[in-house]
Amino acid sequence: MRPTQIQERVKLFLRKLQAIGVILMPNVNKIEVEPIGFVKRTSRDEDVKDRRLISRVVLKNELADGLDGVEEFSHVFIIFWLHKISDYEKTVLKVHPKGRVELPPVGIFATRAPNRPNTIGLTLVELVKREENSLFVKGLDAFDGTPILDIKPYDSWDAAASFDVPK
Repeated sequence: MRPTQIQERVKLFLRKLQAIGVILMPNVNKIEVEPIGFVKRTSRDEDVKDRRLISRVVLKNELADGLDGVEEFSHVFIIFWLHKISDYEKTVLKVHPKGRVELPPVGIFATRAPNRPNTIGLTLVELVKREENSLFVKGLDAFDGTPILDIKPYDSWDAAASFDVPK
């Protein structure tokens, strides 16, 4: 049997399963993502916690059209991969909030600490300007070379009317 014949039989089989109500779920135990771009900073020695600094988020050239219209927003979320976190740091489930040892440890999901099982970073930044496949943003706390996973505009949906934060 030729490969194309096998593919056609598999498609027919899957259609029959769907016709009788069988739903095939993708494997959600493993997720693979590819960077859409990378962070470029003026200097590798910059203090990433200095929210006044401007960073450049450079997307792959073929994704530049995906930025059309983003200039209309004042702020965007940058979603990135915390690539400098060690395997050990990914296993730490309790930390002192903001590194303050005088405070009792809390669960990692109750903090903004970077060491997490899935090392995904999220920062709301001010969009300064766009140039082709690049965004210039203020307030990004990511290192030079950090992989970018996604960019999402900030809008009224994201604003909380009120919120509580531990002191």
